[in-house]
Amino acid sequence: MEATEQKRYHQTITGVVVSDKMDKTRVIETKRSQPHRLYRKGVIRSARIFVHDEKNESKIGDLVTVVSTRRLSAKKNFKLVKIEKRAMT
Repeated sequence: MEATEQKRYHQTITGVVVSDKMDKTRVIETKRSQPHRLYRKGVIRSARIFVHDEKNESKIGDLVTVVSTRRLSAKKNFKLVKIEKRAMT
């Protein structure tokens, strides 16, 4: 492969929108389960990710898919790809 033909592999994450108060920015929360180091009981870990939503189309409770991108601001590294499931309102 030449230098111009390099493939880029972007990280894809699915999560639920927990905040839509900012303009063009959404906060999503992802949850994962992993065993506790000492007790081996399942522990749920969560992460909050700031996402760029250009059209302000997602709302709180929506299940969305995001992809990693270049740094857009101090906290935003992801961009909204699609809304998997709309929230029941």
